[in-house]
Amino acid sequence: MGKLTNARIGPAPVRSSLRVPPKTAESFYLSPEWRQLVARIRRERGAWCQRCGSNHRLIGDHIVERKDGGADLDPDNIELLCHRCHQRKTAQAQAKRARGET
Repeated sequence: MGKLTNARIGPAPVRSSLRVPPKTAESFYLSPEWRQLVARIRRERGAWCQRCGSNHRLIGDHIVERKDGGADLDPDNIELLCHRCHQRKTAQAQAKRARGET
């Protein structure tokens, strides 16, 4: 008797045709006021992550998020973060919001 080498066990994998749309920036973050503020902060503070010191993929980030009542264009509410620190901070803020904390 021959061997079954290509036999499937269980159902065939389901392939989804749905794609998640690419993330788009809010129009606020594309405004000249925001871009000028972040450029000024980079010049004044240096182009370094204020948490880990990296200079890779820096992002101007609201310390108190706009969703939580943080001031839009207050330099004291903005910090420069590398992409990694920004992702971590954003995930923590989202988790706090989901728990009902602000």
